[in-house]
Amino acid sequence: MISAGDFRNGVTIEMDGSIYQIIEFQHVKPGKGAAFVRTKLKNIISGGVVEKSFRPTEKFPTARIDRVEMQYLYSDGDLFYFMNTETYDQIGLNKDTIGDALKFVKENEMVKVCSHNGNVFAVEPPLFVELEVTETEPGLKGDTATGASKPATVETGALVYVPLFVNTGDKLKIDTRTGEYLSRV
Repeated sequence: MISAGDFRNGVTIEMDGSIYQIIEFQHVKPGKGAAFVRTKLKNIISGGVVEKSFRPTEKFPTARIDRVEMQYLYSDGDLFYFMNTETYDQIGLNKDTIGDALKFVKENEMVKVCSHNGNVFAVEPPLFVELEVTETEPGLKGDTATGASKPATVETGALVYVPLFVNTGDKLKIDTRTGEYLSRV
């Protein structure tokens, strides 16, 4: 059990039959009346965000989220298959569960599969990936001073905006959280 006075960012709690992760919290002590905790909570299964206020003494059970390192094997239609490299157990997850998480992930790369009580609700890709550019327009000499960017397709099929000097065949380092180009490799 965790009291609302002990809330921190990233803590997961069970409330009203759902699992919520605390995105933001603020302890408020008005001049008149009792103190309270204002929070922004994200439902980890549906993805919806709600704002709620609590008395600091209210208690909630903490939710245990299991993050298992698994290898992304392949996709077959709307199913994506993952394997635990320690036990060699395989699971198939549908497109609704995955969302855009595998946008920058190639086959045979490691990802984290998040579950609560055995129910998988999300897949976390690695923070940074290295991918090869499969298609982009050639950059012209002297175009680098403007800081402009152009679209490039990487080997997973995702679209990334890159500086003008990047060419087809270059390997890029990409941040999977934002989808931004970081550097050439």
